[in-house]
Amino acid sequence: MAKQEKIDAVAEIKERIEASQIVVMTKYIGMNAAQATQLRAKLRAANVKFKVYKNTLAKRALDELNLSDAARFLDGPIAWAFSEDPVTPAKVLADFGKEVPVVQMSGGILESQIISLEQLKALADLPPRDALLAQVVGTIVAPLRNFVGVLNAVPRNLVNVLDQIRKQKETHGEAAA
Repeated sequence: MAKQEKIDAVAEIKERIEASQIVVMTKYIGMNAAQATQLRAKLRAANVKFKVYKNTLAKRALDELNLSDAARFLDGPIAWAFSEDPVTPAKVLADFGKEVPVVQMSGGILESQIISLEQLKALADLPPRDALLAQVVGTIVAPLRNFVGVLNAVPRNLVNVLDQIRKQKETHGEAAA
């Protein structure tokens, strides 16, 4: 690889790391071409960029970003997954790793913080983003729904009380006559 190509590759790695909320480093040795195509398609559908870089160039990029400790995940051939969504790559890679055991996450970087395999697995176990948003909205809406119910109950109860008073007056009026 020519020197300029190496400089460009290091710059690309740095740019992708800085532009992503999460970066997942994945071992893939032993995966056949069909499996690689299938994994790339799943990641592309989830809007995750996936690329293989030489470990020496990746280590240089990590050093320049003050993330040298992440180099411990660069053991053997490593593919990199870059995403804006902090959960999706871990979820897709973990699910695919169940089907194709040679695909194994090794570690990652979440918002400039190095994360372990255990932390990636925890991310993979989270519900999808839409489900989490629905839970948050449900939590916010429940008290509002209860409040609206209370507000509706006040006029309804007032009407019931007035109706009871009217009935009482009618029965007392009939009894007096």
